[in-house]
Amino acid sequence: MAATRFMTLPRHILEGEKQHPEATGELSAILLQLGLAAKIISLEVNKAGLVDILGFTGENNKSGDQVKKLDIYAHEMLIKAMDHGGHFCVMASEEEEDIIHLPPNKKIGKYVLLFDPLDGSSNIDANISIGTIFSIYKRVSEGTGPGTREDCLQPGYKQEVAGYVVYGSSTILVYTTGHGVHGFTLDPAFGEFLLSHENIQIPKTGRIYSLNEGNYFSWPQGLKNYIKHLQANQFDGKPYQARYVGSMVADIHRTLLYGGIFIYPGDKRNRKGKLRLMYECNPMSFIVEAAGGRATDGKKRILEVQPESLHERTPIYIGSEEDVLLVEKFLREADESE
Repeated sequence: MAATRFMTLPRHILEGEKQHPEATGELSAILLQLGLAAKIISLEVNKAGLVDILGFTGENNKSGDQVKKLDIYAHEMLIKAMDHGGHFCVMASEEEEDIIHLPPNKKIGKYVLLFDPLDGSSNIDANISIGTIFSIYKRVSEGTGPGTREDCLQPGYKQEVAGYVVYGSSTILVYTTGHGVHGFTLDPAFGEFLLSHENIQIPKTGRIYSLNEGNYFSWPQGLKNYIKHLQANQFDGKPYQARYVGSMVADIHRTLLYGGIFIYPGDKRNRKGKLRLMYECNPMSFIVEAAGGRATDGKKRILEVQPESLHERTPIYIGSEEDVLLVEKFLREADESE
């Protein structure tokens, strides 16, 4: 373990390549570029209060959320970092209404990049943890020309790589290729991501539940019954704990490490909830499942949902396997009793 304690992200990627002789090195190069972009965004996040990049731009994105200046900075930084390597045929961002084509003079590759440049950005001005979420697929359209919307609208189980970066008390990058989940903490002393969380395994069940209880009266009855069940019972002799940051990347990171469940349901006001399938729920579900967890929309596995639009929303119940199975049971029983 002492040897892995000082393993950098580039070295970890190269060591992983050695176990797959057929690897071309493209995904490794992509991850390294994403790591570089994360370092630059982290630097700006950490000095956001000192320069004029806090606050709103006065515009709303496609999802209807107010756009903050730092959102746009992160969005543009990711595009600049990823559009010239020759690995992608198309990209899509939560901040952009349509797909993002590569510049006409750039080489076109076989991969697709989807990303939420700054998840939880409503918390920026309050100095609460925020993050970047990314998802990589192989193109499915024929030919070697520019990618299409079809390349972006793939079910989540087809992801090649998914990951996120948390900008908090430290900057942590977590990623998976579907086999093992690993976390790297940015050492500001020499600007490298060091392996800090090797082979993350989410506990089978946990004490923490995470959701916005302010929306209780709009929830489906099955979810109300589930929360009442938790409040009336104990976990290993202790009461269950409610923890909700309001930044999905931060809430999922805690759930991944400590166990429990994160929920953003559909409700009476919005049947499909708030979170985006392509930019948030698919990559997070891919990561949590690779760590031994479970992710559903209450009835169906998130990764099997066939997306119909770039900014489609979905309810999500994600976290420790036994906790998600239990809330699904309460939802099913409530539906059957109606």
